[in-house]
Amino acid sequence: MAYWNLKGREFANCNCDYGCNCQFGGLPDKGRCQAVFGMVIDEGFHGETDLSGLKIAAVFSWPGAIHEGKGECAAFVDEQANEAQRQSLLTIMTGGDTDPMATVFAVFASTIETMHAPQFTPIEFDVDVEGRKGHLHIADHVEMSGEPIRSLIDGSEVRAQIRLPDGFEYEVAEVGSGTSRSIAPMQLEHKASYGQFAHLHLDSHGVVRG
Repeated sequence: MAYWNLKGREFANCNCDYGCNCQFGGLPDKGRCQAVFGMVIDEGFHGETDLSGLKIAAVFSWPGAIHEGKGECAAFVDEQANEAQRQSLLTIMTGGDTDPMATVFAVFASTIETMHAPQFTPIEFDVDVEGRKGHLHIADHVEMSGEPIRSLIDGSEVRAQIRLPDGFEYEVAEVGSGTSRSIAPMQLEHKASYGQFAHLHLDSHGVVRG
């Protein structure tokens, strides 16, 4: 198994209400799970392959709760990645070279029944974790934007965090509001639903803590 280590920032939007029951071991509040995910790798490697500065994204859909499986996924990899980098990123994203169920990539991969051919394409992605702001654009495929939750009383920003000391994705996530639309090869649309912003530090064995 080639060791890998990634440090980066993510923004994800799912169809759940703010908070997302899945983060607390619950069931999806809409009966099914759909999500769009984007990540920029600030520092990273897989074996001898440097992955720093690259971007990845994915669209997911499950007919019920994630753990029940039968999921569908479309993965997107930065077109700037060379062949070795592309293979490394796809290996990590599909749970390869990873301890069983140790990362969100491995967990999600174990539930996917329909995996579309990966797309190597320009990915426009920026995210401000603490500011709860983000934007993902993949032409002809995906659009996602995020912003802080606003108070219904006076429109002020509402800040909330989720802390998962034993989680498989992050230690702390900022909660915001996300809107996304996927066009191809999967179709879905969310508006003003759960947005998740987090600093990620993952390796072959799981979340790197501290």
